[in-house]
Amino acid sequence: MLLQHGRNGLDLGTDILDRSFAIAAVNSCESVRSPRGLGKADAQNRERTATMESAASGTPLFFCFSRDRGSDLGFSISQGKHSPLAFFHFSLWNSGGAVIEMQAVNSMSYEQFIDVFGNVIEKCPLIAAAVWTKRPFPSVSALEQNFADFIDSLPRSGKEGILRCHPDLAGRDLLRGTLSLESQAEQNQAGLTTLTAGQRSQLSELNAAYKNKFHFPFVICARMNDRESITNHLSSRIHNSPEQELQIGIKEVLKICHLRLLDIIRPAAHSTKL
Repeated sequence: MLLQHGRNGLDLGTDILDRSFAIAAVNSCESVRSPRGLGKADAQNRERTATMESAASGTPLFFCFSRDRGSDLGFSISQGKHSPLAFFHFSLWNSGGAVIEMQAVNSMSYEQFIDVFGNVIEKCPLIAAAVWTKRPFPSVSALEQNFADFIDSLPRSGKEGILRCHPDLAGRDLLRGTLSLESQAEQNQAGLTTLTAGQRSQLSELNAAYKNKFHFPFVICARMNDRESITNHLSSRIHNSPEQELQIGIKEVLKICHLRLLDIIRPAAHSTKL
Protein backbone atom coordinates (compact mmCIF):
# COMPACT_ATOMS: atom_id res chain seq x y z
CA MET A 1 0.00 0.00 0.00
CA LEU A 2 1.33 3.41 -0.93
CA LEU A 3 0.52 6.44 1.21
CA GLN A 4 1.41 9.74 -0.38
CA HIS A 5 1.50 13.35 0.73
CA GLY A 6 1.81 15.48 -2.37
CA ARG A 7 4.74 14.11 -4.32
CA ASN A 8 6.58 12.74 -1.32
CA GLY A 9 6.15 9.58 0.71
CA LEU A 10 4.15 9.93 3.93
CA ASP A 11 5.06 8.49 7.32
CA LEU A 12 1.94 8.49 9.49
CA GLY A 13 4.04 8.56 12.63
CA THR A 14 6.01 11.70 11.90
CA ASP A 15 4.54 13.78 9.11
CA ILE A 16 1.85 16.42 9.05
CA LEU A 17 -1.44 15.35 7.46
CA ASP A 18 -3.26 18.20 5.78
CA ARG A 19 -6.08 18.64 3.34
CA SER A 20 -3.88 17.84 0.36
CA PHE A 21 -3.12 14.39 1.80
CA ALA A 22 -3.83 11.93 -1.02
CA ILE A 23 -4.12 8.20 -0.50
CA ALA A 24 -3.45 5.61 -3.15
CA ALA A 25 -4.23 2.03 -2.07
CA VAL A 26 -3.06 -1.17 -3.69
CA ASN A 27 -4.46 -2.34 -7.01
CA SER A 28 -5.76 0.97 -8.38
CA CYS A 29 -7.85 2.12 -5.45
CA GLU A 30 -9.18 5.56 -6.36
CA SER A 31 -7.35 8.39 -4.62
CA VAL A 32 -9.21 10.29 -1.94
CA ARG A 33 -8.31 13.29 0.18
CA SER A 34 -8.18 13.62 3.91
CA PRO A 35 -10.45 15.83 6.00
CA ARG A 36 -9.20 19.39 5.97
CA GLY A 37 -6.60 20.46 8.46
CA LEU A 38 -5.59 17.24 10.21
CA GLY A 39 -2.76 17.46 12.67
CA LYS A 40 0.29 15.39 13.43
CA ALA A 41 -0.40 11.77 14.33
CA ASP A 42 1.00 10.16 17.44
CA ALA A 43 2.07 6.70 16.31
CA GLN A 44 2.30 5.46 19.88
CA ASN A 45 -1.47 5.77 20.26
CA ARG A 46 -2.20 3.87 17.09
CA GLU A 47 -4.55 0.91 17.33
CA ARG A 48 -5.24 -1.48 14.46
CA THR A 49 -6.24 -5.03 13.71
CA ALA A 50 -4.09 -7.47 11.80
CA THR A 51 -6.76 -7.74 9.15
CA MET A 52 -5.47 -4.73 7.24
CA GLU A 53 -2.34 -6.52 6.04
CA SER A 54 -4.25 -9.60 4.90
CA ALA A 55 -6.78 -7.43 3.12
CA ALA A 56 -4.16 -5.66 1.04
CA SER A 57 -3.88 -8.45 -1.47
CA GLY A 58 -6.48 -8.15 -4.15
CA THR A 59 -9.28 -5.65 -3.61
CA PRO A 60 -9.17 -1.85 -3.44
CA LEU A 61 -9.35 -0.50 0.11
CA PHE A 62 -11.72 2.24 1.17
CA PHE A 63 -10.59 4.90 3.65
CA CYS A 64 -12.76 6.87 6.03
CA PHE A 65 -11.55 9.58 8.42
CA SER A 66 -13.39 11.09 11.36
CA ARG A 67 -12.41 13.52 14.06
CA ASP A 68 -14.25 14.19 17.31
CA ARG A 69 -14.15 17.32 19.49
CA GLY A 70 -11.08 18.67 17.74
CA SER A 71 -8.65 16.32 19.49
CA ASP A 72 -8.73 12.84 17.98
CA LEU A 73 -8.58 11.33 14.55
CA GLY A 74 -10.35 8.14 13.60
CA PHE A 75 -9.18 6.36 10.46
CA SER A 76 -11.02 3.27 9.24
CA ILE A 77 -10.21 1.08 6.27
CA SER A 78 -12.66 -1.30 4.63
CA GLN A 79 -12.53 -3.63 1.66
CA GLY A 80 -16.06 -2.65 0.64
CA LYS A 81 -18.19 0.35 1.51
CA HIS A 82 -19.15 -1.22 4.86
CA SER A 83 -17.69 -3.32 7.68
CA PRO A 84 -14.32 -1.71 8.37
CA LEU A 85 -11.37 -4.07 8.25
CA ALA A 86 -9.13 -1.86 10.32
CA PHE A 87 -9.46 1.20 12.49
CA PHE A 88 -6.75 3.63 13.55
CA HIS A 89 -7.10 6.07 16.43
CA PHE A 90 -4.69 8.96 16.80
CA SER A 91 -4.24 11.76 19.26
CA LEU A 92 -3.65 14.89 17.24
CA TRP A 93 -0.59 16.98 17.85
CA ASN A 94 -1.14 20.47 19.17
CA SER A 95 1.65 22.52 20.68
CA GLY A 96 -0.64 25.32 21.76
CA GLY A 97 -1.25 26.36 18.17
CA ALA A 98 -3.95 25.52 15.65
CA VAL A 99 -4.41 23.47 12.54
CA ILE A 100 -4.93 26.74 10.68
CA GLU A 101 -4.46 30.11 12.33
CA MET A 102 -6.93 32.90 11.61
CA GLN A 103 -4.06 35.04 10.38
CA ALA A 104 -3.39 32.40 7.73
CA VAL A 105 -7.09 32.28 6.85
CA ASN A 106 -7.17 36.03 6.35
CA SER A 107 -4.10 35.83 4.11
CA MET A 108 -5.57 33.23 1.77
CA SER A 109 -6.23 33.94 -1.88
CA TYR A 110 -9.79 33.17 -2.94
CA GLU A 111 -8.57 29.98 -4.62
CA GLN A 112 -6.93 28.82 -1.39
CA PHE A 113 -9.97 29.81 0.66
CA ILE A 114 -12.34 27.86 -1.57
CA ASP A 115 -10.00 24.87 -1.54
CA VAL A 116 -10.01 24.81 2.26
CA PHE A 117 -13.55 25.98 3.09
CA GLY A 118 -15.42 25.07 -0.10
CA ASN A 119 -17.29 22.14 1.47
CA VAL A 120 -18.13 23.41 4.93
CA ILE A 121 -21.53 23.89 3.32
CA GLU A 122 -21.98 20.62 1.45
CA LYS A 123 -21.14 20.97 -2.27
CA CYS A 124 -21.57 24.75 -2.15
CA PRO A 125 -18.15 26.27 -2.89
CA LEU A 126 -19.79 29.41 -4.25
CA ILE A 127 -20.85 30.26 -0.70
CA ALA A 128 -17.22 30.09 0.39
CA ALA A 129 -16.30 32.30 -2.58
CA ALA A 130 -18.80 34.90 -1.40
CA VAL A 131 -17.69 34.69 2.24
CA TRP A 132 -14.05 35.23 1.23
CA THR A 133 -14.93 38.80 0.21
CA LYS A 134 -15.81 39.59 3.85
CA ARG A 135 -12.24 39.17 5.10
CA PRO A 136 -10.59 39.83 7.45
CA PHE A 137 -12.28 37.69 10.09
CA PRO A 138 -11.38 38.47 13.72
CA SER A 139 -12.33 34.97 14.85
CA VAL A 140 -13.64 31.64 13.67
CA SER A 141 -16.99 32.67 15.15
CA ALA A 142 -17.04 35.67 12.85
CA LEU A 143 -16.14 33.46 9.91
CA GLU A 144 -18.95 31.10 10.81
CA GLN A 145 -21.39 33.99 11.18
CA ASN A 146 -20.57 35.14 7.65
CA PHE A 147 -21.53 31.72 6.30
CA ALA A 148 -24.78 31.89 8.30
CA ASP A 149 -25.52 35.47 7.17
CA PHE A 150 -25.02 34.59 3.52
CA ILE A 151 -27.41 31.64 3.78
CA ASP A 152 -29.94 33.75 5.68
CA SER A 153 -29.85 36.34 2.87
CA LEU A 154 -30.88 33.81 0.25
CA PRO A 155 -34.45 33.50 -1.01
CA ARG A 156 -36.39 30.34 -0.29
CA SER A 157 -35.28 28.78 -3.58
CA GLY A 158 -31.62 29.30 -2.64
CA LYS A 159 -32.06 27.71 0.77
CA GLU A 160 -33.87 24.77 -0.76
CA GLY A 161 -31.01 24.47 -3.24
CA ILE A 162 -28.53 24.16 -0.37
CA LEU A 163 -30.58 21.34 1.13
CA ARG A 164 -30.71 19.59 -2.26
CA CYS A 165 -26.91 19.49 -2.32
CA HIS A 166 -26.94 17.11 0.64
CA PRO A 167 -26.92 13.35 0.02
CA ASP A 168 -29.50 10.94 1.36
CA LEU A 169 -28.37 9.39 4.63
CA ALA A 170 -27.28 5.79 3.99
CA GLY A 171 -28.40 6.34 0.40
CA ARG A 172 -27.15 5.76 -3.12
CA ASP A 173 -24.01 7.89 -2.79
CA LEU A 174 -22.89 5.96 0.27
CA LEU A 175 -23.42 2.63 -1.48
CA ARG A 176 -21.60 3.84 -4.60
CA GLY A 177 -18.74 5.38 -2.64
CA THR A 178 -19.41 8.83 -4.14
CA LEU A 179 -19.99 10.80 -0.92
CA SER A 180 -17.78 13.76 -0.16
CA LEU A 181 -15.10 12.74 2.33
CA GLU A 182 -16.74 14.86 5.02
CA SER A 183 -20.14 13.24 4.49
CA GLN A 184 -18.58 9.78 4.42
CA ALA A 185 -16.87 10.39 7.77
CA GLU A 186 -20.03 11.87 9.30
CA GLN A 187 -22.27 9.02 8.18
CA ASN A 188 -19.69 6.51 9.35
CA GLN A 189 -19.57 8.16 12.78
CA ALA A 190 -23.37 7.97 13.04
CA GLY A 191 -23.29 4.24 12.34
CA LEU A 192 -24.92 4.53 8.92
CA THR A 193 -22.21 2.54 7.15
CA THR A 194 -22.95 -0.62 9.13
CA LEU A 195 -26.74 -0.89 8.82
CA THR A 196 -28.48 -4.19 8.44
CA ALA A 197 -30.45 -4.78 5.25
CA GLY A 198 -33.66 -4.12 7.17
CA GLN A 199 -32.41 -0.89 8.68
CA ARG A 200 -31.16 0.32 5.29
CA SER A 201 -34.50 -0.49 3.68
CA GLN A 202 -36.40 1.36 6.41
CA LEU A 203 -34.23 4.45 6.06
CA SER A 204 -34.51 4.33 2.27
CA GLU A 205 -38.30 4.25 2.43
CA LEU A 206 -38.39 7.15 4.90
CA ASN A 207 -35.95 9.18 2.80
CA ALA A 208 -38.07 8.61 -0.32
CA ALA A 209 -41.29 9.60 1.45
CA TYR A 210 -39.63 12.73 2.87
CA LYS A 211 -38.29 13.85 -0.52
CA ASN A 212 -41.63 13.13 -2.18
CA LYS A 213 -43.31 15.49 0.28
CA PHE A 214 -40.74 18.29 0.57
CA HIS A 215 -38.78 18.02 -2.71
CA PHE A 216 -35.43 18.17 -0.92
CA PRO A 217 -33.58 15.53 1.10
CA PHE A 218 -33.77 15.07 4.85
CA VAL A 219 -30.84 16.92 6.42
CA ILE A 220 -29.58 16.35 9.96
CA CYS A 221 -26.20 16.80 11.61
CA ALA A 222 -25.14 13.14 11.64
CA ARG A 223 -22.23 13.77 14.01
CA MET A 224 -24.69 14.88 16.69
CA ASN A 225 -26.86 11.80 16.23
CA ASP A 226 -26.76 8.03 15.78
CA ARG A 227 -28.73 5.61 13.63
CA GLU A 228 -31.64 5.36 16.04
CA SER A 229 -32.05 9.08 16.65
CA ILE A 230 -31.71 9.84 12.92
CA THR A 231 -34.50 7.37 12.13
CA ASN A 232 -36.65 8.81 14.90
CA HIS A 233 -36.12 12.41 13.75
CA LEU A 234 -36.89 11.47 10.16
CA SER A 235 -40.08 9.64 11.18
CA SER A 236 -41.16 12.68 13.20
CA ARG A 237 -40.12 15.51 10.90
CA ILE A 238 -41.91 14.07 7.90
CA HIS A 239 -45.14 15.31 9.51
CA ASN A 240 -43.95 18.93 9.59
CA SER A 241 -44.95 21.62 7.12
CA PRO A 242 -42.60 22.57 4.26
CA GLU A 243 -41.88 25.88 6.00
CA GLN A 244 -40.93 24.12 9.24
CA GLU A 245 -38.67 21.67 7.46
CA LEU A 246 -36.91 24.39 5.49
CA GLN A 247 -36.07 26.19 8.73
CA ILE A 248 -35.02 23.02 10.56
CA GLY A 249 -32.98 21.80 7.59
CA ILE A 250 -31.02 25.06 7.37
CA LYS A 251 -30.36 24.96 11.12
CA GLU A 252 -28.91 21.47 10.64
CA VAL A 253 -26.77 22.74 7.75
CA LEU A 254 -25.33 25.37 10.09
CA LYS A 255 -24.57 22.73 12.74
CA ILE A 256 -22.69 20.74 10.11
CA CYS A 257 -20.86 23.91 9.03
CA HIS A 258 -19.89 24.65 12.63
CA LEU A 259 -18.30 21.23 13.15
CA ARG A 260 -16.55 21.26 9.78
CA LEU A 261 -15.06 24.67 10.55
CA LEU A 262 -13.75 23.33 13.86
CA ASP A 263 -12.13 20.51 11.90
CA ILE A 264 -10.16 23.16 10.04
CA ILE A 265 -9.58 25.83 12.69
CA ARG A 266 -8.92 24.53 16.17
CA PRO A 267 -10.73 26.21 19.11
CA ALA A 268 -7.43 27.62 20.41
CA ALA A 269 -7.31 29.87 17.35
CA HIS A 270 -10.75 31.42 17.57
CA SER A 271 -9.37 34.95 17.69
CA THR A 272 -6.41 36.86 16.38
CA LYS A 273 -5.24 40.43 15.98
CA LEU A 274 -5.92 41.84 12.54
